[in-house]
Amino acid sequence: MSNGDLFYICGIALAVSAVLFSFLGLRAKEFPGRFGVLIVLWFVLLIGGTTTYSVLHAQDEETAKAAELESANEEITKEEASPIEVESEKAPAPKPEPATGAPGDTLQLAASPSDLTFDKTSLASKPGKVTIDFDNPAALEHNVAIEQEGKEIAVSETLTEGKTSVSADLAPGTYAFLCTVPGHAEAGMEGVLTVR
Repeated sequence: MSNGDLFYICGIALAVSAVLFSFLGLRAKEFPGRFGVLIVLWFVLLIGGTTTYSVLHAQDEETAKAAELESANEEITKEEASPIEVESEKAPAPKPEPATGAPGDTLQLAASPSDLTFDKTSLASKPGKVTIDFDNPAALEHNVAIEQEGKEIAVSETLTEGKTSVSADLAPGTYAFLCTVPGHAEAGMEGVLTVR
């Protein structure tokens, strides 16, 4: 039997005894009489048992909670230690052939004259100052921006039928290049810039 069960048994016995002996005390003139010492001992035993088992039950619960917390901490530590596994659960991004540029050189990118697309879906460069020369032959406004994890790093001017560029000092990693004109990136004017 667990400490919790014994605590509840002692507590219920204590409550029932208190009600029963109170009722007997109201009914009998000579109560407790010669049984007074036994009744006092009975209550001392019940109160001592209830108190002891409540403390032991609380310690058992504390030990169980500590074990649960330890188990949860171990799971969190495992998850944090293996970010590659977490990332691998995401759908893989398409991997088109990259156009490679040297550090400090410029990468060439152009908008389609008739569609909402770029002429490349991926670019690659070594770390350092990366410049994207952008050509927009269309009458529709376009620009090019460099972002990482949804955070804009640099953006060119928005223009029609012209050329512009955007530069940023980039560390190794994966970036996005896109047109920030509303709806254009969603329509296909975006790609992956890999810096390694």
